[in-house]
Amino acid sequence: MGIIVQKFGGTSVGSVERIQHVANRVIQEKEAGNEVVVVVSAMGKSTDQLVDLASQLTSKPSKREMDMLLTTGEQITISLLSMALIEKGYDAISFTGWQAGIETESTHGNARITNINPQKMNKELEKGKVVVVAGFQGVAVEGQITTLGRGGSDTTAVALAAALKADKCDIYTDVTGVYTTDPRFVKEARKLESISYDEMLELANLGAGVLHPRAVEFAKNYNIPLEVRSSMENERGTIIEEEAEMEQNLIVRGIAFEDQVTRVSVLGLPNELTTLSTIFSTLAKNGLNVDIIIQNTTTDNKTSISFSVKTGDLEDTIRVLEQYKEELGYERVESESELAKVSIVGSGMVSNPGVAAEMFDVLAKQGIEVKMVSTSEIKVSTVISQAHMVSAVDTLHNAFELSKPAATV
Repeated sequence: MGIIVQKFGGTSVGSVERIQHVANRVIQEKEAGNEVVVVVSAMGKSTDQLVDLASQLTSKPSKREMDMLLTTGEQITISLLSMALIEKGYDAISFTGWQAGIETESTHGNARITNINPQKMNKELEKGKVVVVAGFQGVAVEGQITTLGRGGSDTTAVALAAALKADKCDIYTDVTGVYTTDPRFVKEARKLESISYDEMLELANLGAGVLHPRAVEFAKNYNIPLEVRSSMENERGTIIEEEAEMEQNLIVRGIAFEDQVTRVSVLGLPNELTTLSTIFSTLAKNGLNVDIIIQNTTTDNKTSISFSVKTGDLEDTIRVLEQYKEELGYERVESESELAKVSIVGSGMVSNPGVAAEMFDVLAKQGIEVKMVSTSEIKVSTVISQAHMVSAVDTLHNAFELSKPAATV
């Protein structure tokens, strides 16, 4: 007997019928002899509905009160699922995030988990109960209810698995696993049997929406095996673990992409050692994240810096740069929107030089201009025109033969 943590997202619990289905999946795990902790999200689009209610009252709602409001969504789900399990003859108890002992930072809207006290959960598991926990929420040291931000229920599940020393954490979703790329855009995308934490973390950070990066980080730090699997179909999903099963000749494991990228160029900066740190610390202090960075020194001993931001952050980025223009000492700012980021990821790239060159060659033959590049040991990211995003992904998927079932070693 072991402890299994199961997580079901909003789509999986979007109706009474689906909650009944989830209850049956929980019972299957219980009947297999395991102790089960279930983490659930709010039903379907209920979080969006709560946000809409708040927007009808104010355009700038208090972050504290938004946390109080949004956490009610998960509380509805945990009580309904517990009722369904009890009705089917299986003892269950529901816990909100704070009742489950999830402690967080004091930040409202995007708090990080700082500690979990599993005492109450362990006590109920010892009684043979299924413990149903609300995802996405916790409590700060002063007793304030907090939410964990985007992907919070995934993070809750993995963090609970670590605190409970669980044998495994299953993430149930509306897809059957992790694919070589998004199957909604590339029909030949193939489900991976397994993938390493590092590869999954890169894919998650680069736009693959199947798992939140923070959840993958938790799993890697505490060596918790994850399985991404379908909540509707009873089939094996994708295992995410430290040493993933290697596939022969599969240097690139997946392709991630995201649109709504903008390149910002700050021209005519002073060519000084502190220029980079000054400009990016200024943006960071104002809560603005930058991605790919390129620096060039011009013939007149001036420096130009280009970096990418989410298009939704462009207005704030320009505002901050203009506010600190005198301090930063630049001449002008230019921007280019309607861009996208396309990235290839694979741990096999470490020992196989030339992968980046092959990627650039494939894109060049399609007439796709690469505007920015960023690399690490296991990924290459390019910024291209948003109009070419899907065709670039499709072409690269074919070029690296990701649709072919690969033999394992």
